[in-house]
Order: sequence, then structure tokens, then C-alpha cells
Amino acid sequence: MTQPTESTDAGPSGGFLAEIKDAVTTRAALLVLGVLALQLAFITSYIGAFHHPKPREVPIAVAAPAAQVAERTAQRLAALPGKPLDPRTAGDEAAAIRLIRNRDVDGALIVDPAGQTDRLLVASGAGASLSQALEEIVGAVEKAQGRTVRITDVAPAYQGDSRGLSSFYLVVGWCVGGYLCAAILAISAGARPANSARAVIRLGALLVYAIAAGLLGAVIAGPVLDALPGSLLALWGLGTLVVFAVGAITLAFQGLAGVVGIGLAILLVVVFGNPSAGGAYPYPLLPPFWQAIGPALPPGAGTYAARSIAYFRGNGTTGPMLVLAAWAVAGSAITIACALFRGGRPGAAVGSGLPDDSPSVPRFVDEGTEAR
Repeated sequence: MTQPTESTDAGPSGGFLAEIKDAVTTRAALLVLGVLALQLAFITSYIGAFHHPKPREVPIAVAAPAAQVAERTAQRLAALPGKPLDPRTAGDEAAAIRLIRNRDVDGALIVDPAGQTDRLLVASGAGASLSQALEEIVGAVEKAQGRTVRITDVAPAYQGDSRGLSSFYLVVGWCVGGYLCAAILAISAGARPANSARAVIRLGALLVYAIAAGLLGAVIAGPVLDALPGSLLALWGLGTLVVFAVGAITLAFQGLAGVVGIGLAILLVVVFGNPSAGGAYPYPLLPPFWQAIGPALPPGAGTYAARSIAYFRGNGTTGPMLVLAAWAVAGSAITIACALFRGGRPGAAVGSGLPDDSPSVPRFVDEGTEAR
């Protein structure tokens, strides 16, 4: 007589609500809510930054044969409604050009009191939308005075660099590579490194990747596509720093918050960083919030430095490079500190930063284990 065998099937599920709870865990629900918040932040940030570009205190130099003429013209430009310009006087045309090429101003008005035509010097390599805004504002002022203005581009965008956007897209590509590389390291071996040695190894792997990504990106933008002029070595160095800084930030967020740290990195770099980077609309055309945060975030610092290398002989890169270096150092330090802090704790390398549905549910290898 055959003995009855114990059924391996689970018992009654307990109803539809229980099935939902079993299919969508608390952890998954929290992650989905986080994704929704990230999506809404993305929409708000991009539309908020780009829906109504308006020039605000664009730095411009004014030069004339007589200092009094230059001063009066600067005062007239400073008094425009809404303060679209931030004028300052320059000794002569040569001094005004130096200010543009040093990235101290974005344009210069050269006044000719003996005639009816003045000259406006612009630099479309710093962003076509910015030079166009200067042309419109100054052109309207000159027309109101019964004068005309002739445009001279002293730092024109390269023929393969449509509207001066290649620098921005190059930096965006580097940023994407940085946080994806760090995310892959987390997915393959646990969001939080098991100890400080593993943290250093991850940072080392990230550095190797950053060196390769920086070089290949610079080669594609320069020799391959002929989209950007400037020093290949300088762009390579910039790319390495951008990729490593963004990757280190991502590793640091993962050390603090587990897998959720990837979303935090995207929030910082993509949601806030990209629209405030000065790509399509340089800083003076952005709303105050994005104008303020842009230079302090990796995409903005990288874009400004890339344009400086390509069109301004590297002038003005010190500040952005220091910003990127600060992010790289801070990200590395936090990554190692998190590993040291958790190194002696059981299960420290595991986790998403979110609660589990049940303490009895085992963690699997692909979620990251202490052995790693």
C-alpha cells in the first residue's frame, strides 16, 4: 500500500491581499516610490531650468577711447530693466579681449563715439545661446540710441561643434560612465564593500576605468569626430577626473545607503547636475537656483572646464578642476570610511539601505554577501 506523500505545495495563500504582499515586498514598494520621486524630480528640474531662459547679470566689458564715455555706457547698460547685464569698463579693446579670453566676461562692447556703429565682441564657444542673448540685448539698446552694432566673434565655436554643445555632451557621457561603473561594481559584489581593502580595490578599479574612459572620450570628441579643438591631453585629464569624481560619489552614496545610493547619485548628477551644467543655456541664462548650484556640481564644473580647454586656452579651469577634485577626494574618503566603520560588523557588506520584508528571508549572493 502506497504511503501518502507530503505535499510540497504551499497552503492557501490567504487571499488576494496576501498575494499582493507576497508579490510586491515592502522593499520593492519603497524602491518604486523612490523611483517615482526621482522621476518627478527629473521632470521638475529640467523643465524648471529650461522652460524660460532669461539673461541675468551677464558679465560684459565696455571700452571706449575716452574713459568717461565707457563709464556712461556701462551705467546705461547696468540700468536696464531686470538687470540682464553686469557691465564693467575696460581700458581699451585689447584689454576687453583679454577679459573675454580669460573668461572674466562673456562679451564686450567697443564704443566708437566718432561714428554711429559700435562693435560687440562675443564668444560663441562659451555657448551660442549666451552670445545670441548678448546680441539681442545690446542690439536693442543701440537701436534705441539711434546707433548700430557690428558683431565680432573672438572665440567662435568650432565648425564641428554645433552651438557649442559638444563639450556638454562629452561631459555628460563621462558622468554616465562614472556612476554606471560604480553601480556595476555594487551590483556584482554587494552595494557596501566588506572591508577597507575591498573599498580601495573598487576605487582602484574605478580609477583604471576613468583613465580609459577619459582618453577614449577625448579621442572621439577630438580626432575621430573633429567636434572639439584644444589639447587632447588636457581633455583626457579632465575626463579622467570627471569620471572618477562621479564614480567616487556613487561609491560613497552606496557605502552610506546601499543600493539606494545609486539613486542618490543619479539625483545629484543627472537630476540637479545636468540641467544646471550650462550646456544648452550657460549659467547667466538659468534661473537663480540652477545658476547657483551648477558650478558646484560635476557636470557644470566639467562643462565649463571643457569649454575653457577647447576655446579659451585653458583659462578659467582652476576653479572647476578644484571642484571636481574635491568631489573625488570626498567620495573616496567617505567610501573608505564607510567600509572601515562597517568592517567589523556582521553582514555589513550586505544591504540596500531598506528594510527587509521578513528577517527569515535569506539574502542571495547577487544582493552582496559578507564574504565579498
